[in-house]
Amino acid sequence: MKTSSSGRVLSSLPARRSIDFELQIHTVLKITIDTRSLDATTLAHLQGWVGKTETLTDQITASPVRALSATLDRDDPAPEAGTPLPPLWHWLYFVPQPRQSELGSDGHAKRGGFLPPVPLPRRMWAGGRLRWHPDNSLVVGDVVKRISRIESVTHKAGRTGDLLFVLVKHELHDAKGLALSEEHDIVYRANPQPGDPVPPPQPAAKDAAWTLEVVPDDVLLFRYSALTFNGHRIHYDRKYVTEVEGYPGLIVHGPLIATLLADLLRRNLPGARLLKFEFRAARPVFDLWPFKLHGLPSADGKTVSLWTEDHEGWLTMQATATLA
Repeated sequence: MKTSSSGRVLSSLPARRSIDFELQIHTVLKITIDTRSLDATTLAHLQGWVGKTETLTDQITASPVRALSATLDRDDPAPEAGTPLPPLWHWLYFVPQPRQSELGSDGHAKRGGFLPPVPLPRRMWAGGRLRWHPDNSLVVGDVVKRISRIESVTHKAGRTGDLLFVLVKHELHDAKGLALSEEHDIVYRANPQPGDPVPPPQPAAKDAAWTLEVVPDDVLLFRYSALTFNGHRIHYDRKYVTEVEGYPGLIVHGPLIATLLADLLRRNLPGARLLKFEFRAARPVFDLWPFKLHGLPSADGKTVSLWTEDHEGWLTMQATATLA
């Protein structure tokens, strides 16, 4: 990802005709079952996952930190033991590592395991809420335990078929105790059908104090996929995403967009420490057009509004950062 002297991220990708698409971020799983609704028996089975837990251990090593710094075009000092982990960079760790034989045709892990095996074909990382403990920051060299729990499985009947909301809570503990709590919202839904209503887009706010234009390319998306061990082909396989999934271009990862928003805050308030970060995705972002990162600190300096705007001026992600 290259930048000009003005901070604009550069790419040689040509602009293409705009196409209006419904919400679809981070992960779109295409499976053979195209279910539009869930019967009572299936729903009861899926709700049996509530309370299920998973515990993983990982070490905050320096190499992924160096690699993401390079991917975001940052000129950071080389990380060493004790270097604080930037906000949201914990997503470089505890990544699922299914065996090759456990992958589906889309490059994603087959369903089942910790998350419930929802038969609705599309899965979206819709948002999340994170809280850091200011007296216990994650640093390079830490051995960290992540305890994950399925908090709820909630059903809703929508105009275009059923929706299933899965709330996952993660707690990250180091040698000192709890360092980070995270709630992760996952939404499952049916594939869209001709004639389905499309949610109206929301205009992005125009009162930003900070703005950075990003022109994503397939190298950026590939590097982030590699760093997070995300094999889903919608992020790097243009032939697959256009011919099989039917999208106009590669889909920019939702977590990457959230990370770029947190990074915008770091670039403009380098000494600030995050206490909380909440984000919600509203529309997909493709690699075909530029998108903008925006930020606006509150008058009291305690919070920062952050959002992304696509090439047509629509809101694609909204976030709020609370400073410690």
